Amino acid sequence: MMGLTSQIEKFLLDMLDLDKRGFIEIGRNDLAERFSCAPSQINYVLSTRFSPYKGYYVESRRGGRGYIKIYKIDMTEDELVNGVLTNTIKDDITLDKATQVLETLISEDVLSKREALFIYHAIDDNGLRLVDVSKRNEVRAQMFKNVLLALLRD
Repeated sequence: MMGLTSQIEKFLLDMLDLDKRGFIEIGRNDLAERFSCAPSQINYVLSTRFSPYKGYYVESRRGGRGYIKIYKIDMTEDELVNGVLTNTIKDDITLDKATQVLETLISEDVLSKREALFIYHAIDDNGLRLVDVSKRNEVRAQMFKNVLLALLRD
């Protein structure tokens, strides 16, 4: 059985697939009511599952007549990778965020599952166990960028 976050994500993705305009618009409170959850749960889904590096742009207005617009952004592989390298990884990255990036790169066929697994094990906390905890996210970001660039070099 899917968790609530996955159910909300699937519902929104299904709506996007059916809509011919390239975006959907829905009331945040309506969506929260449909799934019997707090609007903050909807915010969580939007920020973790519909981010720019996953190929989405979210426009949001809060309040009584608040709404959410989700746009699917078509990006080339180069645009996706450049966005990941410049906007997502930056100077440091948590393991959770790195995992989300890897999942996106797999789903967009930029990386194979095997390549992503290799990167994951190189940058996870076990792989960085000799690095001081306070520096791991910085080292993780640098390693992630270097390995990603090496794998994607033509």
